[in-house]
Amino acid sequence: MKLAPIPSDDLQRLQALRELLILDTPPEERFDRVVAFAAAEFDVPICVISLVDENRQWFKSRVGVDVCETPRDVSFCGHALEQSDVLLIEDARLDERFHDNPLVTGEPHIRFYAGAPLVLASGFVAGTLCVIDTKPRQVDALDLAILGSLRDLVVSELQGQATADAVEEGSLHGV
Repeated sequence: MKLAPIPSDDLQRLQALRELLILDTPPEERFDRVVAFAAAEFDVPICVISLVDENRQWFKSRVGVDVCETPRDVSFCGHALEQSDVLLIEDARLDERFHDNPLVTGEPHIRFYAGAPLVLASGFVAGTLCVIDTKPRQVDALDLAILGSLRDLVVSELQGQATADAVEEGSLHGV
């Protein structure tokens, strides 16, 4: 298993993630609806909004998995932190980064992964919106466009909440 590289600006990325005030918050219908729609649209058993902090990927919303986090060092999402395009793995068993990953060799037996990085206005990637299957598959340009649109919706909700919380606390200048 090839560990995901730690971005050179990870401390700043983590600060941007913390400023969202979203980590370890309860489930929210606005995110759960996006994940449920994505799972149905892509006909996959697993879909998550994953936020990557220092040690873990934490699931703000999830379909098809019972756990609310996994270690960062085995995460697929950790590999998406340094890119803005979808990280697409059509068959994880054939990918040198993941073929012996415990999430591939054991539960949930990931084969297909498409993770759209959640790129914040600051340019930092907070995590991913990802669709996951237990069988290999391919996607087309329309699928990628739909996943990208759903990702943009998630980012808008994440940043909108952080802005609303800052206004409520009176921490924005001029408020």
